[in-house]
This record gives sequence, structure tokens and C-alpha cells, in this order.
Amino acid sequence: MGGRSEEKEVSFNSGRTISDHLDTYKFNVIPLFQTQKNELYILPWKFLYRGKIKDFEYRLAAEATQIKWDDLKNLIDFMYIATHGRFAEDGTLQGFLEVLQIPYLGSKVYSSAITMDKIKQKEILQIHGVETPKGISFTPQEIESLNQKTLEEKIIKQKLNLPLIIKPHKEGSSIGISVLKEFKNLKKHLEFAMNAYPEKKQDVIVEEKIGGMEFTCILITDKKTKKIIPMSVTEVVKEANSDFFDYEQKYMPGRATKFTPARTTSENLKLIENTCLKVVKALEMSNTARIDGILDKEGRVIIIDPNTLTGMSPSSFLFNQAAEQNLSHTDLINHLIETEIDQMEIVPTKNKSTNKKRLKIAVILGGRTNEKEVSLDSGRNVVYKLSPHKYEVIPLFLNQNLELFKINNKQLVKNSTKEIELSLTPEQKVLWNDLPKIVEFVFLGLHGGEGENGCIQGTLEMLDLPYNGSSVLTSSMCMDKFKTNEFLRSLGHSVPNSILISKEDFEKNSKEIEKQISNLFSFPVILKPHDDGCSVGVQKINNQSEIINEVKNFFTLRKHALIEEMITGMELTVGCIGNTKATALPPSQAVATKGILSIEEKFLPGAGENQTPALLPKEAIKFVQQEIEKIYTDLGCKGYSRIDCFYQSAKESVTKKERLIFIEANTLPGMTPATCLFHQAAEIGITPMEFIDKIVELGFEEHKPICLKMKANSAIVDQKNNPSQHTFHE
Repeated sequence: MGGRSEEKEVSFNSGRTISDHLDTYKFNVIPLFQTQKNELYILPWKFLYRGKIKDFEYRLAAEATQIKWDDLKNLIDFMYIATHGRFAEDGTLQGFLEVLQIPYLGSKVYSSAITMDKIKQKEILQIHGVETPKGISFTPQEIESLNQKTLEEKIIKQKLNLPLIIKPHKEGSSIGISVLKEFKNLKKHLEFAMNAYPEKKQDVIVEEKIGGMEFTCILITDKKTKKIIPMSVTEVVKEANSDFFDYEQKYMPGRATKFTPARTTSENLKLIENTCLKVVKALEMSNTARIDGILDKEGRVIIIDPNTLTGMSPSSFLFNQAAEQNLSHTDLINHLIETEIDQMEIVPTKNKSTNKKRLKIAVILGGRTNEKEVSLDSGRNVVYKLSPHKYEVIPLFLNQNLELFKINNKQLVKNSTKEIELSLTPEQKVLWNDLPKIVEFVFLGLHGGEGENGCIQGTLEMLDLPYNGSSVLTSSMCMDKFKTNEFLRSLGHSVPNSILISKEDFEKNSKEIEKQISNLFSFPVILKPHDDGCSVGVQKINNQSEIINEVKNFFTLRKHALIEEMITGMELTVGCIGNTKATALPPSQAVATKGILSIEEKFLPGAGENQTPALLPKEAIKFVQQEIEKIYTDLGCKGYSRIDCFYQSAKESVTKKERLIFIEANTLPGMTPATCLFHQAAEIGITPMEFIDKIVELGFEEHKPICLKMKANSAIVDQKNNPSQHTFHE
């Protein structure tokens, strides 16, 4: 409970309720409190009943037991997440718990991250046929640089009429939301939402204000069927003098009015429930979810705010709806924990002066994915290419159990991760919790799995450590090729036709799936994992007679199979760098000797062929770079990425227009000595050392630790109160 978001007081209230109602005959309850400064304490029960956090926070250091995140593995068996908002519902905490291998309540990394991002969330819902309010979004750069008239014109162009809802894209509990009634106040409303989280400006959504019955539907897992089902729908009636269901009405006792079940027809209730089930499926929510929406006057269900976790104050929607099912607070909380457990398989500034203090930087390499050997090669290369005059480099090896070990040069040069793992000693172990004490930046040399899918990104966000590459959401999305393709297709980009098949569905309906494939595709087709890289498991299926056996063999090792149409044209791989502005590097032409680029052709010295720049006319190269920059920006990539694609001339394209077909995005591309990224950077005069330096610089810019500003502000206050204390200098 507690946490670092603007919803920390709501979280404290939720945590207290849960602690009060957990069945102590079944569970040993340990209240954990996270401070705004990211300290973790076992909360004394005497503090649990205070009215607000400020009432006891100043006493924690003297009267509570402070613990490290790594201690949790030996302290708890399960975490009931009662924190809300940033660092809690956005995939960061979920990612860290995955790394610590601690089971927890609710949706996993991707679902948490996509649901928290209201802009991308709406795109996903629309792909799945779920209606959301029409709207437009603005970046902080647009809000600050564009004048009032230009902003207004952009809104009018989208055919959005007053009044309008203006809200931040990554906050909950109605924080930062306002209603725009006159355009003359537009800039003020946008700035209010943009600054809703004081430590970091954020994108802002402007959307239509929809009239009708506002509702909340909470869904939980049914013990018998193991499927997520809706509870009773609650109708929310806001106060007469308010424009929307705001923070005070949500959490002040006696404010607003709720009707459970909602006062509408049984047909409408069924429609709401079915729509909420579609939302849960589209966003891949698990075990519990709260879906807020509007039933408008035309009988349409419009979703305004899905939530992976819900507030749990004593009179919250959750308990309100559970009571309709004859579940007490304790019954419900026990139910959520038990159904969760049942589903688990428990077994840098540039300065040439050498006198300047060197930045302490960790390079993490290894891991437990199919790409761990490539990671070793990448990470080792980064260690060697980080300037010793600017950086104090600490190589950290990530073992099979996702634990960190500080390795020496003798270990770093070993040929395989297996050799390194066998040579590790207990003295070399580094706790995740201790990373901020020993380094100021983390360079991820990892590929695939937890290193690239948002988990370790979430860990570093929670630890306030800046790092290279993209955020939790972009990392988790791009790791899934099927989700990425669907998302980009919705934005108008060219992507291969594809189908994702589960092992379970295949075993039940192989003949139906075979028929579906033959209707969707012309042979040959590509069969590959949807969540792996480095060409692992990729194969070409030449005709229909092979499909069933090949897919069946594929499922001996995996639970999902992605089948894509085979694209012809020039295969390209293109690096792209930047945060707010994307810059595509010169594209490389990848030449595959057997039709599909193999892992050996990608990484084996002397194997494979890359033409950099690609053998294309200047106009075509410019077109490719422009398309890559759009894709990079639309996916929300940061720092650097490598995007694989096919180029087709107007003559080759079925559309009879020049086009670029996206294949996949790599948010942590290989950094091996011969990687194409270094080829491409060299074409514009950037050495590998300078390129890596730029990645670090962009990482600091994007992921600058929020705690630095907070500590600085805190130190200034302390200095005023106690002049004898030294001030903190950022």
C-alpha cells in the first residue's frame, strides 16, 4: 500500500481495508508500505489506522522495519497489490515481481501497461470492436509550443464539439480531469492535465463528453469455470452541481449515488456485461478488472476507463457488487487470492576532461532466453565500448533465476553463459534493491524474455534507475509480434496478414484451423513464435499438406504459433534513434541465402550479407526512412530500436504503390561487434563508441529518475528547517 503515485492515499485506504478483512486463519498478513521516496517498510499495525499518510510517515524510519525488495522472496508467498496508478498499475511493479518471481494479484505486465496508457488502450479496444469516445491527443511539446488557435483548430478538425473532457493519459481516480466548456480556456485545461503528475509532464487526451447512464462493472474469476465473469453492474449518479464523477465523489463517504444493479433493462445489463467481457479479452486482463463506461441514449455502450485494479475502500464498487452475490468483504478478498493462486503454475554530459567524475554504469547481460548467448556477446561488446574516461563500468550477469552477479573480466570473456553461471560465487551476488547504491545508469544488453518484454524495465522504473531503450508498455507490446501488427494495422501501416493459434485451440479444432489457414493465405507461409527473436523457430511452410504436421511439431515446445503470409521484396533492417524526434539510420539490405534470415546469418562472423546502405535509389531510401520514423513514433519507441521490414516498389506491390511492410520491432536490438546498427551509424559518421554514448544520453533524457528532483526538493526543505544540514545537489 501507499506507493509513489498521486493515488497513494487511496491506496493506503485500500490496503487498510484488505488488511482488516483478510482471513488470518488462512493467511499471515504482512502490511507493506511504500513511501513516495521508494522506501519499503513493514508497516506497524498502529499506523494502519491513521487518517492519512502524513500522520505517520515521518515516524517510519524510527519505528518501522525497513526492508529491501529482494527480501520479499523470503518474506512473502504472494503479494496483494493495493497500490494504484503509476508504479503500481502500469506494469512496473508487475515487471519487478516477475523478476523476483513472486506471485501477485491481477493482470500481468502487458495488460497492466496497455490499460494504463489511455491513448494506446483506445486503439486496442477499437481493433476489437469496442466503442470508445472520439478524441484527439496532444504531447507536452505540442501543448507548450502551439498557440491557442492552432490547438483549437486541431480539435475542431476532428469534429469534436463542446463540452469536452480533458484528461491526462496515464492517471487514475479522476486526477487531472476537467471539462472544457469554452475554447478560451483550452490552454489552461491542457496544462492542468499535462502536469497532473508533478514530476513528469504527460500526453493529454481531449474527447467528446457523452451523456447517458454512467456505469461500473467489476469482473472476477469464477472458481468452477476458471473464467472471468461480470458481477452486478453499478449505476453512478454524479452530484447535480458537478460535471463528472470526480475524486471527492469517488472517495468521500456519502458523496454521489450508486445503484446496484443499475436501473436499466435486463437487455441493457446483458449488453454492458458482454461489452466488458470484450474489453477484458482485448486488454488481456486477468482475475479481476473494473470497467467504467456510459450507456448512451441510443443504447450504445461506450467504454471510458478500464482498470486492472480497483479501489478497495469499505464502500467501494467492488464490495458493493460482491454483496449482490452474497459475498462478504472477507469472502471476496479470499476469493481473489485463491483464484489467482489456482491459475498459477506454482512449482551523461560529454566532457573530455579525465578529471571529471566518471558515471557509474551497469551493463546487464545473460538471462534465460533463447537469445542469452547473443546477449552475452552484445553486453560484453557494450562493456568494452563504453569510454573508460567517462564511465566506471560494472558488468552484471543475469542468471537462470533472474538474479544478478557482478562478474570480473575473466568471467566476462568466457565463451558461453553456461560457463559463466558455473563460475559464479555467492559473494558476487548483487541484490536488485542495492543497484541504486552502486550505479547511476543501467545499460540493458539483454534480448527477449524478461529483459525485453517490460519486466526488467518495470524493475528499473521502480528502482528509479535510468536505462537504455523503450518503456514498459512499448517493450511489452513490441515483444509480441501479433499485437504489434494488429496495432500498426489499425494506424494504417502495411503489415503481413497473420493468425495467432493457441495449442489448446489447435488440439480441439485442427481441421477447422487448417481450413481457416487455407482460406486466409496463399502458400508458402511463415510459421514462427509470436514472442521470440533472433529468428528462433522461424520456418517456411511450402504447401497445405505440411501445415498440420509442422504446427503440431511446433507445439511440442510452445503454446502459441503465429502464421503469416510470406512477403516478397527487398528485406531491410533499419535502426532508428531518438526520443521526441525519431531519426532513421540508412537502411541495411539483409540477404538470406535460404529465403529466411537465419540466426547464424545475423550473428555469426563471416556469415550472412548486409548491404548498407541498401541497394535502392535515393528517393526510395528516403521513403523507407520516413516510414520507419512513423512506425517508431507510433509504437512509442525511445532511445533506439531496430525495425525489420520489406520494401516493395510500385511494380512489386499489390497496391501498385511503393510501400514498406513492417515485420517486427526490436526494442533492445543486438549490439554485437558486427551488428548492422554500427554499419548504419558509421554511414553518417558515428563510431560505435559514440553510438553507445548517444544511447546512454537518450536513456538519461527519457528515464531520468524522478527521485532526484524529489530528494533535491526535500533537502531544500530540510536546509530551511535545519541550516546545519548539508543541502542535496542534483
